[in-house]
Amino acid sequence: MDPKKIAKQTFDFYKSTFNNTFNAMMMLQEQTEKVMNMYVEQTTGFPEEGKKAINEWIKAYKKGSADFKSAVDESFKRLEGFFAEPAKGKKE
Repeated sequence: MDPKKIAKQTFDFYKSTFNNTFNAMMMLQEQTEKVMNMYVEQTTGFPEEGKKAINEWIKAYKKGSADFKSAVDESFKRLEGFFAEPAKGKKE
């Protein structure tokens, strides 16, 4: 079997695993956010500053997650270029 094909299959597996894990992590974060928001809204006497701090943490987490995902996706895209078949009809 062609080593490049094996490497491509391994890469595809890693990419799929990362995407599935990241999506699961984001679903967990969304559920945690919902529970936290429900807790904050139903707790009497919860300070406004605390609500603002929690919302800022959530925003920072989401931004960090999105930045991380973008960086990993960009790295995957660059690595996929390595596995891309050369265009036919070009002479080197």
